[in-house]
Amino acid sequence: MAGSESSGEKVARSANRLERSSERVEDSADRRTQLAADRTIFAAERTYAAWVRTGLVSLASGAGANKLLSGVIWHWLAVATGNVLILFSAFCFVAGVWRNLNPGAPPPPPDARELPRVLLVMVNALLALVAIAALIGIWFGADAQ
Repeated sequence: MAGSESSGEKVARSANRLERSSERVEDSADRRTQLAADRTIFAAERTYAAWVRTGLVSLASGAGANKLLSGVIWHWLAVATGNVLILFSAFCFVAGVWRNLNPGAPPPPPDARELPRVLLVMVNALLALVAIAALIGIWFGADAQ
């Protein structure tokens, strides 16, 4: 009878260890899921920053191309080059916000805080307005022929 009690105790201890082990595995999986959600947020922010960076470079390039190319090539070609680059910059500002606000399937709730949506829309709307102002400046500026 003493042998069967020790066997029962061994089974109980083994069951307890198995239960604790499965809880650790579940906690580990939950933590990995949480960390994946955080990585998703940070990746979205890097992608947004890339859109804005591309838009700003395109905006500066469009304004610069118009000025630098005037007198070197046909005026209409210099204006067209500037227009295309500035329109592309406005597209980048809009696409950056759209991609950030519509990422696809919702990830699990992250620990990391997202950038405020209102801030994203306001900043990129301002940048798009600057792009439009630059475009109007190219069309109707003092150097327009």
